[in-house]
Amino acid sequence: MATSHLEEYRESIENPETYWAKAAEDCFWYKTCDKVLDDSNKPFYKWFKGGITNTCYNALDFHIDNGLGEQTALIYDSPVTDTIKQYTYNELRDEVATFAGALADQGVTKGDRVVIYMPMIAEAAIAMLACARIGAVHSVVFGGFAAKELATRIDDAKPKVVISASCGIEVQKVIPYKPLLDEAINLSNHKPEKTIILQRWMEKATMKPERDVDWKDAMAAARPHDCVPVEATDPLYILYTSGTTGQPKGVVRDNGGHMVALKWSMKAVYNIDQGDVYWAASDVGWVVGHSYIVYAPLLKGCTTILYEGKPVGTPDAGAFWRVISQHKVKALFTAPTAFRAIKRDDPKAELMKDHDISCFKALFLAGERSDPDTIKWAENNLKVPVIDHWWQTETGWAIASNCMGIEPMPVKYGSPTKAVPGWNLHVLDKECQPVAAGDIGTLAVKLPLPPGALPTLWQNDKRFISAYLDEFPGYFTTSDAGFIDEEGYVYVMARTDDIINVAGHRLSTGAMEEVLADHPDVAECAVLGVADQLKGQLPVGFLVLKSGTNKDNATIIKEVIASVRERIGPVAAFKTATVVQRLPKTRSGKILRGTIQKIADNEAWNMPATIDDPEVLGEMEAALIKIGYAGARK
Repeated sequence: MATSHLEEYRESIENPETYWAKAAEDCFWYKTCDKVLDDSNKPFYKWFKGGITNTCYNALDFHIDNGLGEQTALIYDSPVTDTIKQYTYNELRDEVATFAGALADQGVTKGDRVVIYMPMIAEAAIAMLACARIGAVHSVVFGGFAAKELATRIDDAKPKVVISASCGIEVQKVIPYKPLLDEAINLSNHKPEKTIILQRWMEKATMKPERDVDWKDAMAAARPHDCVPVEATDPLYILYTSGTTGQPKGVVRDNGGHMVALKWSMKAVYNIDQGDVYWAASDVGWVVGHSYIVYAPLLKGCTTILYEGKPVGTPDAGAFWRVISQHKVKALFTAPTAFRAIKRDDPKAELMKDHDISCFKALFLAGERSDPDTIKWAENNLKVPVIDHWWQTETGWAIASNCMGIEPMPVKYGSPTKAVPGWNLHVLDKECQPVAAGDIGTLAVKLPLPPGALPTLWQNDKRFISAYLDEFPGYFTTSDAGFIDEEGYVYVMARTDDIINVAGHRLSTGAMEEVLADHPDVAECAVLGVADQLKGQLPVGFLVLKSGTNKDNATIIKEVIASVRERIGPVAAFKTATVVQRLPKTRSGKILRGTIQKIADNEAWNMPATIDDPEVLGEMEAALIKIGYAGARK
């Protein structure tokens, strides 16, 4: 039996069918599969073909049937409404089964699509699981998304029903959802037959009687619905990710492979066992929310936390420590930007002293590159392992990680450790040839992808091939640039379009960001390449400083420029940086580097649909003009 990471990894690559068949034994199947991996229609691989299952049954009923009905399944923690509500597995199953009946009353059946446009409330998870229960395909859209963006997703998914709430809450600001939904439906060519609206007390939505159904009324009239058996290869959900053409890509997730991989990952990657309390501080609108708020923890029989709040401001930078202490969280998964915000507001972690977090065993970071300074800050204050791991919407779970449930390995700062079992990861040059250890290239996964990864895009096989497979035949491109060192440690340096060309030298903006982030007064930073007539591109740095910094901005800028010159060399040509109050980000915390670059280069740009605060881009343009870029160069 494999006992080390190396043995597990080799087994998963050399004998993938045997490896994942064993993992599948941990799940419930109405009928086991006829073929573990069907490769008869390459590159459209199918896992567990012929298997019959139900994801909702595996996440709820399975545990109840095995005596866990009274264990807490879900904790809804909302500092913005001062609400904490707990659901046992029995209670959550009953809510889900009843709402599944409410969907059936509106004509939703197996294979129908349902769009879910909701804030971070328990009903969002209930709606997702109810869709899975009856074999409907859910597509969650981040609550508060612009009407135009919601309309494009409605037109692509063609839902029979849209589920929404009257509003969401951003710290202290109430965001009405119903007007956005009404506008989206007006804009869309496809018209859903019904909407189901949850009325929240802080904002009552105006209903259209001929189309809109009140959530409470629907629940009161519904009868509980049993799980509907589905094919392992049937779609569980569609999750839209931004596309370079402006048309979002509908990432498809199947039922069988997704269920097997996510349940396996809870122990293998996160070292989480049945009964443990696990918290993914994300949003159900993102892939992390799908994988590790809703599905994986419940598939494993854990207690999961759904948090309607922020790392700072609800009420302060001690919010995460309160949640960990109060609910006895064993592991937290969040984005590095959350910890940068905490570090910025509470540099010495004084607020941590107010809470007993002795229950806490590990912090996992993903969603963007984790700079070594943030990891070290978390390690020094939390006194637990801090694990940077790397994955994408398309992959559904970690490509590279320090697998805490297999064999914890020494940390190398700047690296998410090694490829996780199942992911046959390589670094390729433009000719699809492997590069030497330590050389930068495109990180690509040799096909077939493991269970849980996307099998295709929703009703667009052609785009699936062109977007992910054409560039490197036989491989899935992650569109991330990086390298693998002599010991097999993976380094994800930047998106491939963030590798800049300075006078013929290919340089990673991520490597420069690491240097900037190491400065003791820098809370977070970004580096991007802007157009230069002489050298092609030049790097420009943006710094957000920690609270209470005593040095003047000019001194800090001078010091970071000197550090880049010392650690990367004069070849980087890093000579320009500026201090800003904040960086433009998506709601999931990713810095909008591409948009900043277009502003700097005087190129046309559109307001990103995922932006957290549009006003920040105006501030960024002013900062660029001040240092001689954007409109100043015309």
